[in-house]
Amino acid sequence: MKKIKVLCVDDSALIRSVMTEIINSQSDMTVVGTAADPLQARDLIKVTNPDVLTLDVEMPRMDGLEFLEKLMRLRPMPVVMVSSLTERGSEIALRALELGAIDFVTKPRLGVRDGLLQYTELIAGKIRTAAAARLLPGRHGASARGTPDNPQEPLLRSPLLSTEKLIIIGASTGGTEAIREVLLPLPPDAPAVLIAQHMPAGFTRSFAQRLNGLCRITVKEAEHGERVLPGYAYIAPGGFHLSLGRSGANYVAQLDQEPPVNRHRPSIDVLFDSAARHAGKNAIGMILTGMGKDGAEGLLRMKQAGAYTFAQDEASCVVFGMPREAIALGAVDDVAPLAEMGRRVLAHLRTFGERANRV
Repeated sequence: MKKIKVLCVDDSALIRSVMTEIINSQSDMTVVGTAADPLQARDLIKVTNPDVLTLDVEMPRMDGLEFLEKLMRLRPMPVVMVSSLTERGSEIALRALELGAIDFVTKPRLGVRDGLLQYTELIAGKIRTAAAARLLPGRHGASARGTPDNPQEPLLRSPLLSTEKLIIIGASTGGTEAIREVLLPLPPDAPAVLIAQHMPAGFTRSFAQRLNGLCRITVKEAEHGERVLPGYAYIAPGGFHLSLGRSGANYVAQLDQEPPVNRHRPSIDVLFDSAARHAGKNAIGMILTGMGKDGAEGLLRMKQAGAYTFAQDEASCVVFGMPREAIALGAVDDVAPLAEMGRRVLAHLRTFGERANRV
């Protein structure tokens, strides 16, 4: 079996050593070189032709983001970022995903060697995912509100849509950019959106803030017990399951730290199952790019409860795993390219509203 060739780039000799130990302990991958900065990495890429690059975000001689942008323009390849869990670190990691990185790994703050070794399976899994991922064009700048690529959609102008309908989204690898593409077309009076994105604690707040600065709806981390309102998108905080609940006539967000489901917390299945129970036909379910099968069975339960369901198509997915599983189960009503997803959701909402208004 051909091994995945990995080049590790980090200014810390300790990190380079531990990453080499982790990767070489796996039977299906090997480190073909290490570099202390992007300029060394540039030369090694030409010699070793790696399948995957692991890249630190703050390095001497050239910033990791500057190198990533040049790399994606001149020699696109799968990249897994290695980021410190700080506010700046999370911002840089999210910017790296915008530029085309496949995923990121969080460096432990204390006990770096032992901490990284505990992440062995996580790191190896992300490298495998990156090696199998589809390289999509990176975005070199965040899309502004209502740009030509993301024209402003008209208001829905139906109170029924705003108070009853919900949009429920699940995503994993490649999902940060996919979610942005879905949310950008939504008008300020769009139905409430609940989102489970596989992301570690410490990053979802920055993710929500970035989206909030771009979208016409308000995007925030979900808080336990808060009322779910139209014109808002609620993102599951890293490390918490997000569920839809009811309090009288109102929808509410519920958070818990029950054990992971499908190895994830937040789990998409947990969110989708709750939407099936409490929203039924008033929900629209959407499964986006990601490895594995989390969300596939939950989307089926949503469809069985009367929800209309979407899946991202293979061509626009970074990883087609979760949508493929959902389609195979018969859980999907509409398979759509990412660029069309938001508009198709709005078209479905308008059709629903027109029918309701005729009744």
